[in-house]
Amino acid sequence: MSKVDRLEQEGDIAADYLEELLDIADLDGDLDMDVEGDRASVSIVGADLSMLVGRDGEVLEALQELTRLAVYRETGERSRLMLDISGYREEKRRELVALAERLIAQVKETGEQVDLEPMSSFERKVVHDAVKAGGLTSESEGAEPRRYVVILPGA
Repeated sequence: MSKVDRLEQEGDIAADYLEELLDIADLDGDLDMDVEGDRASVSIVGADLSMLVGRDGEVLEALQELTRLAVYRETGERSRLMLDISGYREEKRRELVALAERLIAQVKETGEQVDLEPMSSFERKVVHDAVKAGGLTSESEGAEPRRYVVILPGA
């Protein structure tokens, strides 16, 4: 089985699990599956699904972990599946990239490192990718749940 086939299978398993969850909760939602880079991606869009996102995406994070467990139960392999609900992660990604771009410019101008506030692993990944694209380096420091990104000046 090719890597893309395996990721598509993960997406199918996740979608089945999430459809069942939506049915149990009596919520309407449409599922969209995709493969983005090296991970399966499932998005749920619908009327008002804010209760599935929760404050600062906490419920979304928990649902993602449960969905990954459902995939693991079926495949026996750990999944890096990404779940988005009502475009929450996509909007968060745009905000974080804009923040990272401002901070990259600041670090380049001042030559001083910048420490960001603690973030989820998803948020840190977005910032690390933006910093790399901006020509600088970054690292994560601290321990969960207070782990944060440090943007470092160029050498």
